[in-house]
Amino acid sequence: MHFISTTVFSVLAVICSTAISGANAAGCSFVNQPTTDLIKGYDEFSASPATKPTGQSVIGYGHLCKKKGCTDVPYKFPLTTVNAEVILVQDMEEATTCLDSYISNANLNANQWGALASWAFTVGCSSVSSSTLVQRLNSGDDPNTVAKQELPKYNKDGGNEVLALKRRRDAEVLLFQTPSSEAAFPHCPFD
Repeated sequence: MHFISTTVFSVLAVICSTAISGANAAGCSFVNQPTTDLIKGYDEFSASPATKPTGQSVIGYGHLCKKKGCTDVPYKFPLTTVNAEVILVQDMEEATTCLDSYISNANLNANQWGALASWAFTVGCSSVSSSTLVQRLNSGDDPNTVAKQELPKYNKDGGNEVLALKRRRDAEVLLFQTPSSEAAFPHCPFD
């Protein structure tokens, strides 16, 4: 089992205080441990920039670099797992901010929120914004039904079905449907 280090929790505290001062945050600006474990299980740690078949570079735990050679990453290579965890926390803040911008009518627990954050992390915010998944949640459809029917649709890369993406979507559905008493959206008790 993977655990986020105390250094990452310090970064998380800064991110949470920033979210609180932003006053627009509704959902949690971070994800729970089962979500982190899921992401780390599918996004293998890479200490140096790795090129995906699409030509994009990734580093750490699936962080998509914005510049060639990952020069936008503020850490030296080889990347440490601690620095990769800090980047992952920042990536999850981006994913949850995206979700928070587009989901307006759903009550989600920490596992459901985390599964959606994992999905948003891999598909990107533009796909989230135009998704039938978000439209259906906002229409008041049952969240478990929506996740079970919509998440598996995102199993392609370049129009081709990818087994690893199918497995990840299956894991996200499983996490989504795992009960949790921890609320995450629309009101996060920790922010």
